[in-house]
Amino acid sequence: MNTPVPLLGITGYSGSGKTTLLEKLLPELISRGIRISVIKHSHHNTQVDKAGKDSWRMKEAGSAQVILACDDRWAMMTETLEPTSLNYLAQQFDPQLTDLVLVEGFKQEPIPKILLHRQEMPKPLPEIDENVLAIATNYSLETDRTLLDINHIPQIADFIEQFLLKWHNTIKTK
Repeated sequence: MNTPVPLLGITGYSGSGKTTLLEKLLPELISRGIRISVIKHSHHNTQVDKAGKDSWRMKEAGSAQVILACDDRWAMMTETLEPTSLNYLAQQFDPQLTDLVLVEGFKQEPIPKILLHRQEMPKPLPEIDENVLAIATNYSLETDRTLLDINHIPQIADFIEQFLLKWHNTIKTK
């Protein structure tokens, strides 16, 4: 995938703690000076606008895209007929504001990933593909991948910092 900033997937079954991990990981990475952006996949038809508001009315009237802006924030809402590719979504980030895009979901995409799994989950550990760099768990596991403690945020942040360094070194040598 050709993106201006690196992508790192956070994947796992529903209930594995992806969002909870990201909530804890974001402040840790930001405190280290890493500018993080996030792409979150949802299987639900989510609405980000409020029915009846002006921006919603413009969308309902047929606008393909609507930007809602205030002094310190803006959001663009785009209606699509087909699912949007992860590559396209990643291209929307400003590389001047983002050092790393963490991707929640999109588990089938060929991007580097940290796979989450908990011992108490009713499903077994998913099949490990070549894109899984590390597995974050709350139990011991025999694996040839880096094993991370899902409850030790600094350890996971260290791994992500090393991932970023390797990504930048790879880009410099190309």
